[in-house]
Amino acid sequence: MTDNPLYSFPITAIDGSSTNLAAYSGRVLLLVNVASACGYTPQYRGLERLHRDHSPRGFAVLGFPCNQFGEQEAGTEQEIQQFCSLTYDVTFPLFAKVDVNGEHAHPIWTWLKQERPGLFGTEAIKWNFTKFLVSRQGEVIRRYGSIDEPAAIERDIIAAL
Repeated sequence: MTDNPLYSFPITAIDGSSTNLAAYSGRVLLLVNVASACGYTPQYRGLERLHRDHSPRGFAVLGFPCNQFGEQEAGTEQEIQQFCSLTYDVTFPLFAKVDVNGEHAHPIWTWLKQERPGLFGTEAIKWNFTKFLVSRQGEVIRRYGSIDEPAAIERDIIAAL
């Protein structure tokens, strides 16, 4: 495992177990703040396709539900997991709800924003389905906005693999 802080931040899996991202060290990652009742929610379909198509080569999508934008992720972790599974057949890892902005922002998201600020150097996440592509070494390669469809990111994922 690398010394990269990304892999050591404590995180809670969607099932409530405590973990970190150490198991993903050496993989290309796409970390996404997700929501079940957002106009961008259909991106789950494309994210799942990316995960299934490229996981054999060392890629993973990691979903972090967030209720900070229009309260579009109001359900419990169990409801979120059920929705993702039944509606979009999501198999990529999901984690417990997190804040991505503000004083209670999860340390992973604070770190990601510092590593790759957004437009004009702003760190704040603007909306659901913001995505961060991370190299096998844990370096943030690129940040994508909500409007960036998963298929449009695929070329960068392939290059990182």
